[in-house]
Amino acid sequence: MSVAKRLASQTAVYGVSSIVGRVLTYLLVPVYTRVFGRAEYGIVTELYAYVAFLNIVFTYGIETAYFRFANQAGADQKMLYDRVLSLLVLTSVVLSGVLALLARPLATLLHYPDQSQYIVWLAIILGLDAVVALPFARLRLENKARKFATVRLLNIGVNVGLNLFFIKLCPDVLAGKMLPFLRPLVEALYDPTLGVGYVFLVNLIANALYVPLLARELFGFQFRWPEWAVLRPLLKYAYPLMFMGLAGMVNEVLDRIVLKYWLPAGFYPGMSNEAAVGVYGACYKLSIFMSLVIQAFRYAAEPFFFAQSTQKNSPATFALVLKWFTICCALIFVFISLNLEDFGQMLGLQFRQGLGVVPILLMANLFLGVYYNLSVWYKLTDRTYYGTYIGLGGAVLTVALNLLLIPLLGYMGCAWATLACYFTMAMLCWRLGERHFPVPYPAVRLGLWLLFATALVALGWWVPVADWWLRHAWHAGLTLVFLAALYLVERPRAAAAVA
Repeated sequence: MSVAKRLASQTAVYGVSSIVGRVLTYLLVPVYTRVFGRAEYGIVTELYAYVAFLNIVFTYGIETAYFRFANQAGADQKMLYDRVLSLLVLTSVVLSGVLALLARPLATLLHYPDQSQYIVWLAIILGLDAVVALPFARLRLENKARKFATVRLLNIGVNVGLNLFFIKLCPDVLAGKMLPFLRPLVEALYDPTLGVGYVFLVNLIANALYVPLLARELFGFQFRWPEWAVLRPLLKYAYPLMFMGLAGMVNEVLDRIVLKYWLPAGFYPGMSNEAAVGVYGACYKLSIFMSLVIQAFRYAAEPFFFAQSTQKNSPATFALVLKWFTICCALIFVFISLNLEDFGQMLGLQFRQGLGVVPILLMANLFLGVYYNLSVWYKLTDRTYYGTYIGLGGAVLTVALNLLLIPLLGYMGCAWATLACYFTMAMLCWRLGERHFPVPYPAVRLGLWLLFATALVALGWWVPVADWWLRHAWHAGLTLVFLAALYLVERPRAAAAVA
């Protein structure tokens, strides 16, 4: 139990940067959905979907390979760090340069011919993100979670602050609504014609601050030209992870790319396809409360799993981790889904029509987190190609279901396709793991907890209560039922495990 507690403690520290940071970033969504129209916000949603794909290409799985090889007996961690970071710097400069040179034709291809500068800014952002990925990985490897969290939070704080300054404060100052003494400063710094472009420009400024904040890790290494004989085993381990990551991005963000093209014209009366992307992208943000827990867990779990792999009782530890991870995520699913009416108030009124996708996406992200837990078997056995196969299978399913369901259900089809994909991937990973790296996961028990959580949410949605107070009391009562069941069923087992 002490090992699991140590993982939980590290997850909590990483969660400071992940959970608090993502919540702060999410607070920008009400600003965006009230300042920008649905079609404008659709631009942000679509371009960041492409960025998610390109982030995988820019880092090509080398971060996880670094963890794997740095934990091997007798590994020269300093030499390994120097070589991998040198390679990342070279590839990032090349890839960012190519994107910047192709900015104008790419913008035209995406139907944004007058916004080619967005592509240039995103190219630089991608390059910076790739280069700093290894310093962040080194901090995780050295268990420097506090510095990791501090740097992340500073970046997010600058991002949020500058967004509020350029997107909210500056327009209000120019309109004479507040702080007239700031008008000369605003007129010197603010370009009203840039509009939604400030979302990308501010991201670039905030990411540039990583360089001084990670100066020790970035400038304390010795640049070494890549040597194929040295890097070959790392790249051999990493490239399946890159393809797996790309397949994962198909599952995660493809819907926000293809929705604009596969949605029949006029499907939503009075709303363009670009606006539908904006609505779906804004509502998708509400599933952040599940995905940020998964992200915080992944930061701590990956080095933890590798470190624990040599312990005799590691399978039991992995099973315990999955159990409590799934139960905690099920509680989040119940709480958010039953209180969606309140969480939806954070969005602009014109975006709330898509709130029905949120419970589906929450459950989808829960199964994604389960998959990340289960994937430990192919990473520890060096069979990362299985992850590629599973991811590719999920990608094929995602494409097929989106193609089938978007014309029928609109963005609800996107949500159901995401859930079907992640559920299928988790089940495949579990079955394959039983064959190659048996772990005593309590699969039936966890399945029953998820069915129970789903039944409570369905009951809360299907029993109409008109009065606001009674409706909230009803939903709170259902949440307490889930908590009480957890206490009564799991507490004796936890006490027995400690004893």
